[in-house]
Amino acid sequence: MKMRKQGIKGFALLFAVLLILSACSNGGGTNGGSDNKGNSNKEGSIKIGFSLDTLQEERWQKDRDLFKAAAENLGATVEVLAANSDDAKQIAQAESLISQGVDVLVVVPHNAEATAAIVEKAHEAGIKVLAYDRLIKNSDVDLYVSFDNERVGEMQAAAIVEHAPKGKYVYIGGSEADNNAHLFKKGAMNVLQPYIDSGDIQIVYDQWSKDWSPAAALSNMENALTANNNEIDAVIAANDGTAGGAIQALTAQGLAGKIPVSGQDAELAAAQRIIEGTQTMTVYKPIKSLAETAAELAIKLAKNEDVGADKTVHNGKIDVPSILLDPIAVTKDNIDETIIADGFHSKEEVYKNAQ
Repeated sequence: MKMRKQGIKGFALLFAVLLILSACSNGGGTNGGSDNKGNSNKEGSIKIGFSLDTLQEERWQKDRDLFKAAAENLGATVEVLAANSDDAKQIAQAESLISQGVDVLVVVPHNAEATAAIVEKAHEAGIKVLAYDRLIKNSDVDLYVSFDNERVGEMQAAAIVEHAPKGKYVYIGGSEADNNAHLFKKGAMNVLQPYIDSGDIQIVYDQWSKDWSPAAALSNMENALTANNNEIDAVIAANDGTAGGAIQALTAQGLAGKIPVSGQDAELAAAQRIIEGTQTMTVYKPIKSLAETAAELAIKLAKNEDVGADKTVHNGKIDVPSILLDPIAVTKDNIDETIIADGFHSKEEVYKNAQ
């Protein structure tokens, strides 16, 4: 009887060992292997979280659609969330994307400083972060993909100086919280400073426009005109939205088309204003190239592959590996060969209001 009990115990022990070995051969537990998201080589498509500052501007709607199409064409899936220029909401949305198990996070920050928290939270989960078009400051962000934004500002200023080499200048900046706005201004000042030093150009008004708001730009331009008795010779506006606000103020004073105004993003309304003669130029950033490049590199980041960054940009903490594409200055003279030839806008749309 005693020997029989020992035999039963031995059989039970052997059965338990076999169960353990079987579980190990199946990957052990419910995770099916490593759960380190930063080393995502698992079967199936890469899942990308795309956190956008806003979708309230034409520009970012295009980025969303082009990025999503490019990523899906490469076999990835994309989950898009937009924060409507709300820092707390963008951080919460990023946390949601992280909790959904994305393999990589792509972020268009509203606030260059506040979104450092997103990088930290993503890294805690083993997820890499790509800063899309706008740099994330004071963080260990893994990659920055954008255009040469200082060059954008240089193009804006150079085009306006060509029309007004002397006189009183107004600078209508973008959002102070956006690092790109500072780069645009720095680039503009690279061109303007020698003229300022010689006394040929005076900056008589210089103000940021909260959240890139055209309404804020309108108010700024109205204030500039009032403070200078309408005696303004040129306006450098940081993007097409702020240019639109500035031109609205100029129109109210009968000055639209008489004062050169810059812009950026090649928005349809800006392209139409260029043809009409109320806006001097815009800077076209071929966002199809940006979106396709970012999608490809986001997938490489998720797979821990080399992204081939050939430059670095210091973000206040580290030298961030960076890919910077070339922008294009657009005026009435080359609009057909640039944004229209690229299919960014149709000729019919651009020339809709032409006389």
